Amino acid sequence: MTFEQLGLTEHLLNAVADQGYTTPTPVQQKAIPLILDGRDVLAGAQTGTGKTASFTLPLLQRLAENHDPHQKPHNIRALILVPTRELAAQVYESVVTYGKHLPLHVEAIVGGASIGVQTRNLRRGCDIVVATPGRLIDHVKQRNINLSNVEILVLDESDRMLDMGFMPDIKQIMALIPKKRQSLLFSATVPNAIKSLASQMLNNPVEVEVAKQNATAENVTELVYGIDREHKRALLSYLIGSNNWKQVLVFVRTKHGADRLEKQLIEDGIRTTALHGDKTQGARNKALEYFKNGKVSVLVATDIAARGLDIDDLPHVVNFDLPQVPEDYIHRIGRTGRAGLSGVALSLVCPEEAYYLVEIERLLKRQIPRIADTGYEPVSLKIADAPKKNAANKDTGKKDLRHSKKPAARAATAKPADSKRSDSKRIESRGKGRSGSRRKD
Repeated sequence: MTFEQLGLTEHLLNAVADQGYTTPTPVQQKAIPLILDGRDVLAGAQTGTGKTASFTLPLLQRLAENHDPHQKPHNIRALILVPTRELAAQVYESVVTYGKHLPLHVEAIVGGASIGVQTRNLRRGCDIVVATPGRLIDHVKQRNINLSNVEILVLDESDRMLDMGFMPDIKQIMALIPKKRQSLLFSATVPNAIKSLASQMLNNPVEVEVAKQNATAENVTELVYGIDREHKRALLSYLIGSNNWKQVLVFVRTKHGADRLEKQLIEDGIRTTALHGDKTQGARNKALEYFKNGKVSVLVATDIAARGLDIDDLPHVVNFDLPQVPEDYIHRIGRTGRAGLSGVALSLVCPEEAYYLVEIERLLKRQIPRIADTGYEPVSLKIADAPKKNAANKDTGKKDLRHSKKPAARAATAKPADSKRSDSKRIESRGKGRSGSRRKD
């Protein structure tokens, strides 16, 4: 099938061609005709399957068909809600890219940016708003935005928005827009909570599913390294250095843990930066830019980065800490193996995280392959042998006080057993970390 066969206009076909795309992905083939027909859609699609274009292209076409160029200022006719600033930036760029030949204007409304600038832009008028719920509610309270003319509502990564506690905001926003509208709900996973949300906001929807529910991409190789918590950092440095990995996304559970691991990897001679919710928007943008252009090899991130990171060819993802929500495992490793490319997803799992591993494998309905020889003493990942479940939530704040004259060489050449002997001399300091709090983005 070609994009021409989907019923898109010449302006949109030219924009798609400019990006070098010739064949629509499965989710695009299924969703675009339905949306052009005005149907409500519940779409379950893994990350990296082209789902952003699957709602952006038909949304632009429907708005352009009834566009009044003489109306000043423009009314907001489409609202796209996303969970994170990074995803908002990605969707915004998609709307700008595909709509460049159309007389439609889009604004991004997210936290971390000047609310004054956003207010001025909104008052000038726009056709499409891409927003995170928290900042949109701020504008609603200040009466900076009018949602009474919205014709199309999109919830992208809706499962993540539920996980982040945005449901009250979503309900408040839905009460401000017309009941007679087209609603599109996109989600990487479709648990019962999403189906319940769909029943509230969608009218006689068509369900589109292009992959098995709660499944990971077939072109991603998944492996588990069973290892004591105190040896994780040394093993990670060894894997990166000895294999000469140039681009690695590493997920940790807490902001404090991200900052600490960033410092430790830098001490090991590995170019690293961190990304989490306490960073300013400028710092977050710079971290992503450095990672994408190769100025740093490793991006250490909390789950804020699991959605919205759009990197063309990311070869490696590492779960330094397992996620507490099993579905987040799918979102994390979905950063690699995108657009048909292959990728590798490694999980460094200590006994304290055995419960989370069991929950992830229960969701996947299969066991993730284990690496038998990690270079360290073997550990048991059976729940019966594991410490208490809540032990995995503790951010121990371990600090490696070793010093090396040539940290880069150690990272590239040291064997795991060497790191093990050195780690036995660590001085540990106890710190506290906390995760799971709601983030008003």
